[in-house]
Amino acid sequence: QVQLVESGGGLVQPGGSLRLSCAASGIIFNIYDMAWYRQAPGKQRELVAAITSGGSTNYVDSVKGRFTISRDNAKNTVYLQMDSLKPEDTDVYYCYSEWRRGGRRYWGQGTQVTVSS
Repeated sequence: QVQLVESGGGLVQPGGSLRLSCAASGIIFNIYDMAWYRQAPGKQRELVAAITSGGSTNYVDSVKGRFTISRDNAKNTVYLQMDSLKPEDTDVYYCYSEWRRGGRRYWGQGTQVTVSS
């Protein structure tokens, strides 16, 4: 019943921008911490950006100043605004949701981001 549905991925040229969205259903969204991860084939999944239920954010060093995570609790949606994209940003991006106190964790199916000229 819990679903995290990502959208907004696609092909973009270096220096371009994309905005990823993750629409959550089946959870009490406002109590969940949310995050974006990314993973290339054969590589480890890494945390890109996170936003807590209280609105605190953190980012992996490689995207600081370029990516912005935000959430809209009224829409049960978390966003990842990606600017100044680089080829090394090419990955499948996954939405992640966690209710720490309740021990609940959920993953989206992923959306492909390709940065290439």
